Amino acid sequence: MIKARVTVTLKNGVLDPQGKAIEGALGSLGFEGVGAIRQGKVFDLELQTADRAKAEADLKAMCDKLLANTVIENYTIALA
Repeated sequence: MIKARVTVTLKNGVLDPQGKAIEGALGSLGFEGVGAIRQGKVFDLELQTADRAKAEADLKAMCDKLLANTVIENYTIALA
């Protein structure tokens, strides 16, 4: 079994209204000097294989087909 983490974030230049809302909320809670917040999502997966190359190829396919909107999002894959 291989454990993996996929992190999906918006590409630079794509507006992030949720990040801006978080930035404003942190400021109103008294956290000064926090800026340029970008939100994203994380997927933790377990793959029933011992083949790391196959796992990485499968994860890339999962991201391209479902987990990330590759028009506006980037993703990174980390195998444990």
